[in-house]
Amino acid sequence: MAFFLPNNMKDLYQVYKRSKAVSIDTRTIKGGELFFCLKGDHFNGNKFALQALEKGASFVVVDDEPFYSKDDKRMIFVKDSLKSLQSLAKYHREQLKIPLIGITGTNGKTTTKELVSVVLGAQLNCLFTQGNYNNHIGVPLTLLRITENHEVAVVEMGANHPHEIVDLCQLAQPNFGLITNIGRAHLEGFGSFENIIETKTALYRSVEKNSGLLFVNADDDLLMNKSLGAKRIEYSSAKNSDVQLKVEPSDTYLKFRWDGHIVQTQLFGEYNLYNAAAAISIGKYFNIPKTQIIQSLERYQPSNNRSQIERGKNNTLILDAYNANPDSMKQALRNFSFLRAPKKAMVLGDMLELGSYEKAEHESILQLSESLNIELVFFIGPAFYFHQSSYPQFVFFKDNLEAKEYFKINHLIDYRILLKGSRGIKLEILKEDLL
Repeated sequence: MAFFLPNNMKDLYQVYKRSKAVSIDTRTIKGGELFFCLKGDHFNGNKFALQALEKGASFVVVDDEPFYSKDDKRMIFVKDSLKSLQSLAKYHREQLKIPLIGITGTNGKTTTKELVSVVLGAQLNCLFTQGNYNNHIGVPLTLLRITENHEVAVVEMGANHPHEIVDLCQLAQPNFGLITNIGRAHLEGFGSFENIIETKTALYRSVEKNSGLLFVNADDDLLMNKSLGAKRIEYSSAKNSDVQLKVEPSDTYLKFRWDGHIVQTQLFGEYNLYNAAAAISIGKYFNIPKTQIIQSLERYQPSNNRSQIERGKNNTLILDAYNANPDSMKQALRNFSFLRAPKKAMVLGDMLELGSYEKAEHESILQLSESLNIELVFFIGPAFYFHQSSYPQFVFFKDNLEAKEYFKINHLIDYRILLKGSRGIKLEILKEDLL
């Protein structure tokens, strides 16, 4: 039986070049795709090989012999479909000469990726990571979307276990790099904060190896220390740097001053200042005109439950429920406490993947909430619920369904409401009852 191995990757690459796109989901097939049958803990993509061909895929890559037919020339049999996908993406990247910007970090990497992409897209044909396709599957798929017509690529890289950024950098081979920040997230997977630091800063080491350039927040002592000796461009709000921003007073949205200009964004939260500064730094380096940088930042509208503001008939909702960790939660709470509004409420969901740190980190959020003097505070999820007897001034729910029933009966009126929690808590189901 024939296998595609790394030494004949050129053959698979020719199949890829003749295909219209790469797919791993039969629901996305439009015709002419190269389809990879991937396996997971609870699924086997090989079962959909024939369905992919019936829907119009030009070729399918399978790694499970019972689903392979040697008589069907459209089937390619490999030892491991995922490794073949990754090897193909790496080989494709090696054929490309365009600049590739790798972005990682604990908080803000997706928003930063979006801002960088809209800024660069004002002048350049920019390929960027769609959604949060930032893992060992998403990064290869992103790389395989790059064509000869693209002038720059922006690739987001996520990690929840040690060494993952090293692996992603081996595929993407970035020659530009940006770490938004390094905080205490996914501690259950990483095991320690030191492991998080080592994993994230692998991006710096990879860019240095490629004789590339880093974009670094000069106000972040950890990032400055970890990028010492590297070629870098610095941005800041507190220090002299290549790009310097200053927050301006604003009722709701982030507003800042840059190089004599006032920039009014549609982003909630001053913590987005550094995301905007990163985008400006990269835009300047790639010679995007200042006016277009500003217009791009002002026109950008956040989506997918990230820093969104939605106004309903009863309340205004600040929706930041895509993800949460101790650092991002504290940032959001402090920022919300400074917001000028006659009536404010917070609906906060559990922070997931904290492992042995869960109890202490959730209590730290409760203590912070206690100090902020917000009129109404609601907590959702078992990790917060564990502490309910110690904080009688707050309202606790075991899960989002219990909270939904409460808000259906107990309507909030004329409130500014912060909705913040980990994605797994699914706080977005409360929107219709809160708005």
